[in-house]
Parts: sequence; structure tokens; C-alpha cells
Amino acid sequence: MTKATARPRRQPSMADVARTAGVSAQTVSRALRDSPNVNPETRKRVLAAVEQLGYRFNNAARVLSSGQSHTIGLVLLQSGGYYSRSAVTAGVEAAAGEAGYAVSIATIARLDTGMMERSLSKLADQGVDGIVIAVPLISVTQKMEDITRDIPTVTLDGSRTASALVLGIDQKEAGRLATRHLLDLGHRQVWHVSGPDEWIEARQRREGWQECLAAAGIEAPPPLEGDWSPDSGYRQGQVLAMIPDVTAVFAASDEMAFGVIRALRERGRSVPGDVSIVSVDDIALAAYCSPPLTTVRQDFYRSGAAAVAVLLQGADAGESLVTASLSIRDSTAPPRRP
Repeated sequence: MTKATARPRRQPSMADVARTAGVSAQTVSRALRDSPNVNPETRKRVLAAVEQLGYRFNNAARVLSSGQSHTIGLVLLQSGGYYSRSAVTAGVEAAAGEAGYAVSIATIARLDTGMMERSLSKLADQGVDGIVIAVPLISVTQKMEDITRDIPTVTLDGSRTASALVLGIDQKEAGRLATRHLLDLGHRQVWHVSGPDEWIEARQRREGWQECLAAAGIEAPPPLEGDWSPDSGYRQGQVLAMIPDVTAVFAASDEMAFGVIRALRERGRSVPGDVSIVSVDDIALAAYCSPPLTTVRQDFYRSGAAAVAVLLQGADAGESLVTASLSIRDSTAPPRRP
């Protein structure tokens, strides 16, 4: 008769400790690394559960306890500007690598608080020493606040939490700068192709456009919303091409501006002869489109590198990124005289 082989006992997990102690897994993480935000009684319950279950710290838990993972977390959005996302990632990885840190990337498919919470929790469980958030989520939950309070966090014009530092250009100023340039050329009205309303950057650029027009005594026309893609710019460009009085357009991103330019040309409207266009980002292709694009510059690579510097060296490292600048090229010109 063959003796049955006993299955190996499953090692208790952090979730098991959390259930036994009657707290969240995030609280267990904080308690194990002596966070000051865990009260003494809660910490005692967590440690008692650890002893009761025979919980052995895995690598992530040991890292949480020591605070030395030499890893930086990066949260990205799958959609949006391909070039900006790639440049931010390259900047973070380069600066982290020079400092001897690895980068753990968590990507969310869409702007969703649940996905954001899971991504931040994943990075927290890995014991990252800091987090860079490059996601423009407007809504912030208590769980997101808890994680970013306990782990040093920098956002790149993205999700705002009470404890996170924010880097990047003043997006309202970017909208004002782009609009003012067109008004200074002599255009009497500026139309706007905006980004998605749920993006912080899109809202702020639109507000800057509206404020600049209002300061000039001009009533803003209804914005035309895109999704950052050239295709959405093309669709809205077809609408603009059917409005004879349009002489100036502020597009919220370079990629949408590319689509607007193509649509205008297909409808027989030249750029900048008939319509001037200015946008935001100054990605590498902006200087090589036809005509070369006038755009408000954002240095995404530098932003990613600066975010790492802020995490590792202190808040002063990012101060030079707040000023928006305009790269003036051939897509803007004074309006034609009647």
C-alpha cells in the first residue's frame, strides 16, 4: 500500500496577515516598515498576526521593512501621446540607472481610479523607494492618498494627491502663451481643439485659452474635443475647414495639430496662409512636419529625469521645469488682409 504524499503547506501571505489582524494589506505593509502613520495598537495587532501565522517576509516585505529596494516605480497610461510616454520612460530609466536604481513600470489601460489604485498597490507591495506618476487622472481616492503619503511620490502634470510633488510646465500658462501668440499676430479669434475633458492638462490648457481670449475682450467659441490622436485632430480639422471665418487654431497637442493641418489642406485651406496653427508639446516630429509647427515646448525626457532627481535629492531639483516656452516656426503668420 502506497503512503499518500502530503501536500506542502501554503506559506501565509500578506493578505492572510491582513485578514487575521483585521486591517488592509496596505496597513500591514506600513506596519512592517515602521511607518509613523500606523498607530501602536494597530502595529501590535499586525505583529501578533505575523507571529500567529508564522508569516515569513518575502523579498518585497523585507524591502518594505528596510526601505532599500533601489527601485523606483513608474505609473503610465497606455493611451495618449506615444512620443511623450516614451520620452518620459526613457528619462526616468536613464536617471534611475545612473543613480543605481531599477525601474518598475505599472501601466493602466484607461483613466480609472480602480486601475490606478491597483497599480500603486502593486508598486507599494514591491517595496519601491519612490513613485513617479505620469497619469493625468483628476479623481483621487483615499487609497491613493494613503500610498503616496507613505512612499515619496512625484507627479508629472498628473494625478494630484496631498503628499505628491508636482513637476512640469504651468499648463494654463501654456494655453495662454499659445493663444496670445496668435492674437499678437493680429488674429481676431482663436479656435481650440482640446484634449479629453477627463485629463487635467486638457482642462488647464483650455482654461488658459479661455482666459487669454477673455482678457482681450473676445468671447471664446465652443472648443472642439479630441482624444490626443492625429485622427481626432483630422476629424475636428474637417469641421474647422467648413467655417470660413477660422484664421487661427490652438490645438492642445502636436499630434492633433498634424491631423488638423491635413484636414485643412484637403479642404483647400493653406497653413499658415489661410489658417495659423499653434499647439503644445514640441515632440521631435513637430520641427519636421510641413510646415514646421509652432508649439509650446515640453521636455518630456527632462521631466522624467527631473522626477527621479526630486525623489532622490529633494524638491528643489524640479524647479526649472515650471516655465513654458514657445518654439516659433512656420505654421503661424499674420492673417491675410481682406
